[in-house]
Amino acid sequence: MTTLLFVVVGYVLGSMPWGYWLVRLVKHEDIRRQGSGNIGGTNVWRVYGWRLGPPVVVLDTAKGFVPAFLATLTVSHLAGVLAGGAAMLGHWRPLFLKWQRGGKVVATCGGAFLGVAPLVGGIGAAVWIAVFLLSRYASLASMVAAVSLPVVAVLIGEPWPVIAFAAIAAVAVIVLHRANIARLRSGTESRFRFRRTHEPVAERGVARGGGA
Repeated sequence: MTTLLFVVVGYVLGSMPWGYWLVRLVKHEDIRRQGSGNIGGTNVWRVYGWRLGPPVVVLDTAKGFVPAFLATLTVSHLAGVLAGGAAMLGHWRPLFLKWQRGGKVVATCGGAFLGVAPLVGGIGAAVWIAVFLLSRYASLASMVAAVSLPVVAVLIGEPWPVIAFAAIAAVAVIVLHRANIARLRSGTESRFRFRRTHEPVAERGVARGGGA
């Protein structure tokens, strides 16, 4: 019953669309109609700059970390994995947006792994940063970091729930980035720029990166 409670809490926390809420609160706009249309931190950062982008990334990470960490600490790794997975599911299909398309779960996934397996999550974050700085493709960084999770989990001997979760999370991230993969292959994926680039609605879906 405790595990089920953490799963429910994880989904509810994961469903909190901070990118959508903060943009609505501060800019009175719908982030789903801007840039790539994604509610994650990458798209918010691209469109509105550093004042809104990093807070969304932190909040999206925290909503994966909190349920996963508390469930792992008080119940087991399996409970932590289930709670973190529920948070990722909530981010992808948010209850508070009537189950419409949410984000690509990268930041929430990172938070969940920091909660259930801090070393795996930390190495995954380091991989993301390294690939991003070298390529400036947020999507590529997200996928490489995701693939590193199960590899690292196996190499350092994490328990089976963490390894299984890492493998499933890696597949989920890659599947959610399949459009980005097509653009990377065709050379039309856009590199991330740290300065604000408020893109018109008409350009949505054209050469977009993203991963949060």
